[in-house]
Amino acid sequence: MKQIGIGILGGGYMGKAHAVAMSAVGAVFNTGLRPRLEMVAASTPASAERYRAAYGFARATDDWRVLVNDPKVDAIIIASPQSTHRAIAEAAFALQKPVFCEKPLGADAADSAAMTNAAEKAGVVNMVGFNYIRTPASQFARQLISDGAIGDITWFRGEHTEDFYADPNSPATWRTSGAANGTMGDLAPHMINAALALIGPVAKLIAEVETVHKTRPGGDVTNDDHAQMMVRFANGAMGQMYFSRISSGRKMGYAYEITGTKGAIRFDQEDQNALWLYQSDDPEHIRGFRKILTGPAHPDYEPFCQGPGHGTGYQDQIIIEARDFLHAIETGKPVWPTFRDGLEVNQIVAAALTSSKQKTWVDVPSIPS
Repeated sequence: MKQIGIGILGGGYMGKAHAVAMSAVGAVFNTGLRPRLEMVAASTPASAERYRAAYGFARATDDWRVLVNDPKVDAIIIASPQSTHRAIAEAAFALQKPVFCEKPLGADAADSAAMTNAAEKAGVVNMVGFNYIRTPASQFARQLISDGAIGDITWFRGEHTEDFYADPNSPATWRTSGAANGTMGDLAPHMINAALALIGPVAKLIAEVETVHKTRPGGDVTNDDHAQMMVRFANGAMGQMYFSRISSGRKMGYAYEITGTKGAIRFDQEDQNALWLYQSDDPEHIRGFRKILTGPAHPDYEPFCQGPGHGTGYQDQIIIEARDFLHAIETGKPVWPTFRDGLEVNQIVAAALTSSKQKTWVDVPSIPS
């Protein structure tokens, strides 16, 4: 087993999740590369030192350049604001260091394109963080679709809905400023990624993007609260998606329904250890949706627990991502989703914003392979 020095940019919500994942991944998956928490970077010396002590890093800094350039940092995890992603990634690739970047890849499609070009020019391992699609249930859904268990896909409905801004009296914060922090920048990428993973490329779409609460205590709101779009996938399937941070009662509404010529699938992240499956060729007296509880027979479940129905959680999704990132570094082979896959998501977001302004269907630019 070989150690690899990990540097994490950001120590907050996702920075902590990645630090915990890198600490646990070797024990869970017996990886060939064993992470060493080498350095964490944050916005101030005090916060950086606090994260270092809390998570077990060897060192801390308030300058991301110090972390990226440090010779003991072998691989980079970007868990800082979207506006910082491009500069950090480009600097890391210039040093031939692998990069894992939290979604969305860049602050906009232009940033994402530049980051993708830099990654591919350098020929260095790169991944973008879309953790929810890695639950055992959603991995199993992908497997069922690939195996033809529900036939040819005809329709998809997806949502990513939460209610952290449902109260119009919630104060304005950094989340209510800047397009990258709105619903299309924050929540939509996860479900768009799911649609691409489960169904395939989007050919065209029409969208509406809206700010419902234009002012909040403390200031004006400059980004979107919710959005909807109708899509036509490249394989001919129809689809619709809805994204919201004002969806009262929804805490983690990452959910989808998929209809095929031989059956259907349903999933809701608020019940992440279950998948609902309907198959048309079941005998009529038992034909209907059945709830499948995930267990050791499903992808990436057994390393966490040997008991069916006992379940996995949010942190386990990040540990699976850590395993995949380390595997890509060890083998030199790309692991989905790469920066190019993140760019495809950003292109769809950009197309939706254009459609909402023009109030018409727009084609989604194809992403060369």
